[in-house]
Amino acid sequence: MITQSGVQYSFQALHNHNLSINFEMQSTLYLVMIGITSLNIGQNILKHNLMKDEILTHQNDFRQLEKMYRTNKVSFKREFASLYPDLKGNALADFWNERLNYESDEINWGTGRELLFVIIASLVAGLIAKLPALLSIDEEFFYSRNVGFVVFPLLTAYFAWKNKLSHGKIALVVGAILAGLIFINTLPAVKKSDTQILSCIHLLLFLWAVLGFSFVGEKNSNIERRLSFLKYNGDLVVVTTLILIAGGIMTAVTIGLFSLIGFNIEKFYFENIAVFGLAAAPIVGTYLTQTNPQLVGKVSPVIAKLFSPLVLVMLVIYLIAMIYSSKDPYNDREFLMIFNALLVGVMAIILFSVSETSKGIKSQAAIWVLFLLSAVTVIVNGIALSAILFRISEWGITPNRAAVLGGNVLILINLLLVMMQLFKVVSGKRGISSVGKSISFYLPVYCMWAIIVVFLFPLIFGFK
Repeated sequence: MITQSGVQYSFQALHNHNLSINFEMQSTLYLVMIGITSLNIGQNILKHNLMKDEILTHQNDFRQLEKMYRTNKVSFKREFASLYPDLKGNALADFWNERLNYESDEINWGTGRELLFVIIASLVAGLIAKLPALLSIDEEFFYSRNVGFVVFPLLTAYFAWKNKLSHGKIALVVGAILAGLIFINTLPAVKKSDTQILSCIHLLLFLWAVLGFSFVGEKNSNIERRLSFLKYNGDLVVVTTLILIAGGIMTAVTIGLFSLIGFNIEKFYFENIAVFGLAAAPIVGTYLTQTNPQLVGKVSPVIAKLFSPLVLVMLVIYLIAMIYSSKDPYNDREFLMIFNALLVGVMAIILFSVSETSKGIKSQAAIWVLFLLSAVTVIVNGIALSAILFRISEWGITPNRAAVLGGNVLILINLLLVMMQLFKVVSGKRGISSVGKSISFYLPVYCMWAIIVVFLFPLIFGFK
């Protein structure tokens, strides 16, 4: 049987022995290779169609369906999911749908190795956070530059291990983290440096992008994995917040109980226990989101549904109130900073809500809310963008204004892409998945901008 690899090997052997192959024979060999590749693709499509036909033919035959499932579980599950909307109501089809999509409500603690990894990573994160006390390093210097390195590298290592990244990609991840670590800690210790502050802020975005690279795994162009990364971030915020609330209650109770018997442990507790708890919270939260998606996944969609319309109403009222207030972002620097922080927060809510919606929520009302929220946020972005352009024209370019200008332009483009796709969805021209694709496509742009601000801004503006 002729295979594509066999043809490639034959062609290479002929070439290595310097045999004279005329142009026509080379063309023939390439055509054979293309034909075999096309044949393989056709065979895969045929297999999918055959699986669909087999499921339809034996939809009432439990024994045959079981045999097909055990033969090729992945293909069976995929094709059954595409057919189920047409088979809904069939008792056997309903049974198989429940079986294939069953999610236990019990807490899953993962494997022993995974739990051990999380425990060690939590301890390491706590030790990193304690480095200023252990090594007598200036706390302001350390935390302002290295706060991101307390958690992000460990989360990145967790997903690199879990997704079994190739050695090449692991080397790339390690190189990126080391480059950020070395660069940020070798910046001149200037008392007031805008570029240094910008580098420290955008370094968090850079490390977040590296984490996303590790999360997506070997298939970096996979749209679903990129959207899953956004969803993971939303789930992590929810779970980490709950962990911190529970930890805060436990801290208050513990300190209160010891104070009743005459022991004041506040200083010891916060310096040696609370710091480890704060560092470990995102790591434990990640562990829970990955081992128990069925539990966390029920909370995040509700929060997305609840807050999207509330944020929309708040933004509309805020814009109206701004007209009658004495504050404006054109002449008030602090107000412009708060305005941009509001813009980033709303943008994050939109991205998270869209990632949740694209996972299966088909409510037209929810899609309309997202479309209107995107439209209002475009207006907010337009005001912020015009304000920063006004300030640049009046008082010139500075590192802060350049960073805000670039960030606003990137967010505006992203918002317009999302809004256009949402408009096509509400008008019935596209499916909701197109919105997810536009978001996934744009995520690397933020990574590139973070690299520019972190590594190039200090050089461009002379460390000012």
